[in-house]
Order: sequence, then structure tokens, then C-alpha cells
Amino acid sequence: MFSPIAKLAFSLAALCVACSIESPTDPSDPVSPAAATEVGAVGDLAVVSSTASTVTLGWTEISDGTGAPAVYRVRYAVPPIDWDAAKEACAGEIVGTSVGSLITCTVEGGLAGDTEYHFQVMSQRSSGGGRQLSNITTARTASPPPPEAQVVAGIWISPAEVAQLSTTSAAWTNLLSAADSSCGIVDLADQEQSTNVCIFAKALVFARTGTTTYRDDVVAAISQIVASGTYVGRALALGHELGTYVVAADLIDLRTFDPPLDQLFRAKLSELRTTPTLAPDPANLIECNEKRPNNWGAYCGATRAAIAVYLGDTADLARTAQVFKGYLGDRAAYAGFNFGGPPDDLTWQCDPTQPVGINPAGCGDLDGVLPDDQRRGGSYAWPPPHENHVWAALQGLIAQAVILHRAGYPVWDWQDRALLRAMQWLYGVSGYPAAGDDTWLPHIVNRHYGTSFPAPPARSPGKNYGFSDWTHG
Repeated sequence: MFSPIAKLAFSLAALCVACSIESPTDPSDPVSPAAATEVGAVGDLAVVSSTASTVTLGWTEISDGTGAPAVYRVRYAVPPIDWDAAKEACAGEIVGTSVGSLITCTVEGGLAGDTEYHFQVMSQRSSGGGRQLSNITTARTASPPPPEAQVVAGIWISPAEVAQLSTTSAAWTNLLSAADSSCGIVDLADQEQSTNVCIFAKALVFARTGTTTYRDDVVAAISQIVASGTYVGRALALGHELGTYVVAADLIDLRTFDPPLDQLFRAKLSELRTTPTLAPDPANLIECNEKRPNNWGAYCGATRAAIAVYLGDTADLARTAQVFKGYLGDRAAYAGFNFGGPPDDLTWQCDPTQPVGINPAGCGDLDGVLPDDQRRGGSYAWPPPHENHVWAALQGLIAQAVILHRAGYPVWDWQDRALLRAMQWLYGVSGYPAAGDDTWLPHIVNRHYGTSFPAPPARSPGKNYGFSDWTHG
């Protein structure tokens, strides 16, 4: 057997052999139990990848009972699947080529976005013999790109919104103080560096006042990134740092102000999405987002989302939204995460056999827990330890939510309002409110959910964003 996702994804281009020939049998005939020994059943049908309108499946080729490769048919349906009533896919019959090889087909043409489907494969001989049904595998297609009317201007906030914000409040005074400070040299590999949020402050003040000296500092920082050469650092640091500069570039409208620099910056962003990061960490920013269901993946996802919006990459934005939905608990949307870490510890999961990034509603005292970060404080114990990595993860998750929501995705409602439930657990069950560089989070949560979590002045910006008492208070 094989690792379905890794090997199938690697072999996708070479092994997609869905071809159509005249069927020698009637596919509507019932599967014959008596022929079970004449042809094997596929047992490892798995989802390789999916988009808003396609799902690619893969499995290991089996013998048709004579030693020759079997012939296959693929069908799908909204759960539960009934083979006789399900829809045909992959252009009819797929003729195998080599027993033990990997085979794939892409289901397309009849799938709706953001919908869960069951898929099944029937194996048979090219003529005569019996037929057998495979295991059933499940996938949820990605959300389609949102209608233009749902998309709001600005990755983080629009010029029109900024123009309405106060310049006499204490929150403004705090922001202005941060913008007037020296930010230092940009180092994307230093995950503790606060240069990014300092530049973010300058971009906000420029957007409100039009004072060009603040914009000049943002441009200088972006120029440093463009000239920075090959990135050498961890994926986590890139997730912490880079997205903030993307939002800053949007706030100063770099595309209009300095088109040549903007083109160089866009090229650099495209490079940094997939540039190798230090081993044994995730291989790059995207893998970090798709493999780590904790603060690592949350920060990387926020930066990935910001880049996708800035580049106008609607396909990667839709993929980011799909992964985010899986993180929030929709395993049918995405379940490719590596949970538990070394050593594996799933004791904070509501259901260890179905691990998620945020525990589902109705899970008692574990409803809303972020298990893969909470475990950093140790295995399950009560009262729960106050584990700061949970708040770190929320910095990345809430940043993703802001960006994806403005891009048209209804993320605040996903999975029974998972982000709200996470905050309710921290404040109500764990008794662990936001403090220090996490205090920018409740301002945003209160804004979107109409809640009243204690939201002190956000004098300390977070690791990636901040000043939300001014922008969202």
C-alpha cells in the first residue's frame, strides 16, 4: 500500500489515465456477491486534491482476478451514496495499466462549490467476471470565489473606513506614538521582530493623514524586502512577519504610487510563498499553512491570505479559505493536517479519531478548545492550564478571518461560529483573558460578533497586527 495523499499528489501529472472506451457491461447491473473472488475491491480510495468544482481521486491498481489490471468506474453523490443512483464520473471506464501502480481521475463538470460528496470506485474485468465496490471516501469542494458585490475594498481596512476614524482618541495617540518611532531594519527571519507592526502603524497613519514621511518609511521597508535575497529562516517567522508588510503596501496604495517597486514586490511575494524554509520545519509557507493545525499554520495562513488578495490570486485564496474551514473543524472541507506533534497527544481533542483545530460545538467543557496548542501546556488536566500558544494561534486565526471576510468569505459563521466559541472558552471556562500583545484581538471579535469581551486599550501590538482599538474598536 502507500501513503495516499503524498504519493498520489506527487504522481498526479504522470498517472491521470481516465480514458473513455465502449463499456462491455451494463454499469447499472447490481454488483454480484458471487463473483467476489474473481476480482478484488479497491480499499484505499482517497482524495488527492479538490477545488470549487473538481475533486481528484486516487487509488492503487488491483488485479482483475486473472493477474491483469482491473477496469474501474467512478461514481459520486451527495451523501449517502447509492451506487445505482450515483452519477458517473471520469468519462466512463478507466482501464488499468499496471497492478500496484497509482491511478487517478478528476471528477468535474457536475460538482457544486462548498458541497460534501461521497465517491466510490467499482472494479471489474474488461469482459465477464464479477465486480466489487471500493471503500467510500468523502470530500468537500472549496467555496467558489465570492460574488464581486460581497468583496470589500482593502485587505485589512479601506481608505474610506480609515477616513472616518478619530484623530483625537487615546487609541489614535497610541497609534501615532508607534508610527513616530524608528522601526529598524526588516528581517523576515526574526520571528520576534516588531518592525512589521511598526511599519503597519506608519501605513495606517499615512492612510489617515496623507503625511508622506510615513509612506516613505513603508516604501523603504518594502524596498528592503525586495532586495533581501534568498530567504533563510523558519516558516513560522515568515508567517509572523511578511503579511503585515503586504497590508502596509495596500494601505499606501503602492501599486499606484510606485508601480515599478510594486511589480518587484509582487514577484518577491510569489517567490516567498514557496521558497524553502529551514528543516525540519514545514518546507515552505504554504505547507506550513496546510500541515500545522496550530499557531504555526494560523500565522502562515494569515500571510498566505494577504498575499493571495494582494496578487489577485483567487484560486490560492479559495484554497486558503478551504484549509481555514478545515482548521475550524470541517474535516470534509480539509483534513490534511498533522496533529499531535512528537510525542502525539490528542487528549485535548473532543474526538481523537477525528482531530480538528477547534473543538466542535456541543463538546461540553472542551467546546472551543484549540487542542493542538492547548497540548503545549501538557496532556488533558483540569482545571486547564493557561497556555499562551492558544492566544498566539488566535492572532493568526483572527487575522485570517479579517482578511477572508473582507474578500467575501463568511468565515465568522463557519463551524458554529468557531472563533467565538474559542474566545468563550478562554474567557468563560479557562478564565484566561487576553493580555499583553493579545489585547488587540477582543476588539475585532466584539466588532464582528456584537460581544462584550473585556477589551483594554491595545497599547501593545501583536506579532502580526494591532491597533484594533482604533481600527475596529
